[in-house]
Amino acid sequence: MRQIVLDTETTGLETSQGHRIIEIGCVELINRRLTGRHYHQYINPQREVDAGAMEVHGISNEMLADKPLFEHIAEEFLAFVEGAELVIHNAPFDIGFINHELSLLAGPVKDITRICTVKDSLMLARAKHPGQKNNLDALCKRYGVDNTQRELHGALLDAEILADVYLLMTGGQTDLSLGGEDTKGGTSGIAGSEPRPLPANRPALPIIRANDTELAAHREKLEAISKASGGACLWTD
Repeated sequence: MRQIVLDTETTGLETSQGHRIIEIGCVELINRRLTGRHYHQYINPQREVDAGAMEVHGISNEMLADKPLFEHIAEEFLAFVEGAELVIHNAPFDIGFINHELSLLAGPVKDITRICTVKDSLMLARAKHPGQKNNLDALCKRYGVDNTQRELHGALLDAEILADVYLLMTGGQTDLSLGGEDTKGGTSGIAGSEPRPLPANRPALPIIRANDTELAAHREKLEAISKASGGACLWTD
């Protein structure tokens, strides 16, 4: 299963007012494991960035002046996401902007949902935590995800953070895959390879036991998980 955690930044809030995408960030998951592959691009929107939007993401008109137009990056972007399930926080906003950009092009794809499925992580969070704040910062606090670098919104950083939150929220893991696709998108040679028997006279593997400091850190982490999950942590039993 291939999923792409996606986020965008824009010049403003409404496509009906001519606002455009200025940044796209994507993080790839294969079988619910981070692969290390990502797509990231700043885009020249051919219009001014609203002052209110600039306060949120800090991306200025000067920063975007020499960046490519959406029409010049559309093929590469669509090739990266095609066939995947997109995981987006408040998906209607980002999908609306992506489809608006596609509608301005002469290409055959006018609706990204024709080549991708979409999962809204905000709707998942609201169903799991009704009546609570479910923005990305609140979810980071709830699941113990480090977002200290998030002084401003940024599409790639937010996609990376959302990937960790989504996997924790849905019971998955957040480490880089040790098999299948490696961090550069190639095959690692571990998953799918032929079994190789080990020699019978191989030395025994050493047993390294956790020390008191490591055990204390482990207990502290389990307590944090238990608190974030409302007591549903299985490893404290």
